[in-house]
Amino acid sequence: MAEQARPEEPAAGRLAVTTVVFSVCVLTIVGSYHAIAGFAAIIDDAFFVELDDYPYALDVTAWGWLHLIMGMIVLAAALTLLSGHLWSRAVGVVVAALSALECFFFVPFYPVWCVVMIALDVLVIWSLVRYARPVSDKLLGVDEPSR
Repeated sequence: MAEQARPEEPAAGRLAVTTVVFSVCVLTIVGSYHAIAGFAAIIDDAFFVELDDYPYALDVTAWGWLHLIMGMIVLAAALTLLSGHLWSRAVGVVVAALSALECFFFVPFYPVWCVVMIALDVLVIWSLVRYARPVSDKLLGVDEPSR
């Protein structure tokens, strides 16, 4: 039986799929961090040191619930990215931006880790915005426009 030759996928298409998979993995890590940090703050109020002169000071338990809820939202957004729809990428971008904003306000509690989280969120936003069109065309089965 003769094998049919498959047309080669353009390098930009492979890169687009790779970046979406990367975004799913990073959002899963970020969401897991938020959930774990939230559980730690809810279970033990002394886990995070409360700051006296911080203008956005919340109770540690409130930070914990905020992190836990955000973690669940980020994990859900990561799973929806695999559908390849435009709305899922938009949700991924918005959720990554909200995650970065939350980490920005959480910097006094965990400075180095929050900076790493913000950098990962920015990378996710970039990858979802930059390579969005080829992935959606491939996953949804849309033919490429003739040039």
